Amino acid sequence: MLNNQLKNRIFLSPPHMSGNEMKYINAAYESNWIAPLGENVDAFEKEIAEYVGVKGAVAVSSGTAAIHLALSLLDVQKGDTIFCSSLTFVATANPILYQGAEPIFIDSEPDTWNMSPLALEAAFVDAIQDGKLPKAVIIVNLYGQSANMDELLPICNKFNVPIIEDAAESLGASYKGQMSGTFGEYGIFSFNGNKIITTSGGGMLVSNNLKALEKARFLATQAKDPVPFYQHSVLGYNYRLSNILAGIGRGQLEVLPQRIFTRRSIYHLYQQELSKFPGVTFMPELENSLSIRWLTAITINEKITGVTIKEIFKELEEENIEARPVWKPLHTQPLYQKYKYYPHSKGENVSEQLFQTGICLPSGSSMKLEDQIRVIECIKRILKPIEKMKKEVKG
Repeated sequence: MLNNQLKNRIFLSPPHMSGNEMKYINAAYESNWIAPLGENVDAFEKEIAEYVGVKGAVAVSSGTAAIHLALSLLDVQKGDTIFCSSLTFVATANPILYQGAEPIFIDSEPDTWNMSPLALEAAFVDAIQDGKLPKAVIIVNLYGQSANMDELLPICNKFNVPIIEDAAESLGASYKGQMSGTFGEYGIFSFNGNKIITTSGGGMLVSNNLKALEKARFLATQAKDPVPFYQHSVLGYNYRLSNILAGIGRGQLEVLPQRIFTRRSIYHLYQQELSKFPGVTFMPELENSLSIRWLTAITINEKITGVTIKEIFKELEEENIEARPVWKPLHTQPLYQKYKYYPHSKGENVSEQLFQTGICLPSGSSMKLEDQIRVIECIKRILKPIEKMKKEVKG
């Protein structure tokens, strides 16, 4: 155990600096524009908008802030309902409560691990019967993989309900040639320290609705009225990204293609080495789509492998390797258990099954090959005896 503790820690997805960031940081420092205004903020917004192919973007302090602004722009109020993916981080749904609205959670589908079209349709059927359509649908693109937009969009469009695309984990992903974050009325990205590119902490709201984005900037800057003194007629927020952090983002964006290539290469090595074990499966990638493989996620079938994910986590931790379970579905969280939930199908809760069997493996773009091999060998050690035993029984 002591020897294992002396081994370097392998983190799940640490920040990975390119070296390009300093020129933008220094420019902000030298000009004294370190507040949430300045050339880096304006340029970062423009560069992100151009990269994903939308008309505009607003740089904010977090992905959570971006979702909150999107809900505000859609005039979500107390008593409204919002359909929301259940298999996601809690930050996706918390802004719904900020607005006093009620989340209704939608299960995942096996093909993408993202929002189930079957569950979404069932939720809309009930909403029509109740005479209360949702104010918006928040669709999450999990672990770098786009949701099945060809099936989800027509359902929402049929009822003229806007989509907020939570692309916090999927900057750079695409679905049938269209970039993640651009399918809905609003898209959001996160630049938290663990994301594929980071600004330390930050986010971006994107849209083709430039008038709405101007309102978002207004709301994100404490909603100061356009008068020569401090006057505020509506509730605003302190949500703007600093010029220093936007400079980090600009340097990071320059190397995003390399980061995507590296993460996908990491996934392919895991897949090559671990998929040969019966009972080990990988998060799927939709045909005609590109997942950035922000995190490589696998599931372990305990009945086939004879190994639980708890045992694998224990083995990894003893090797000083960080791994995480798949997100605990929001409809099972103490904060959200009282809200309605729609499963993928009767008796089939895909998100719950993924949580019970899923593991996110270290996937940072700065991870050395020898460290990834160390992760793979650690998992193989616990799976190999089971595979060998099965061969002996079969023989």
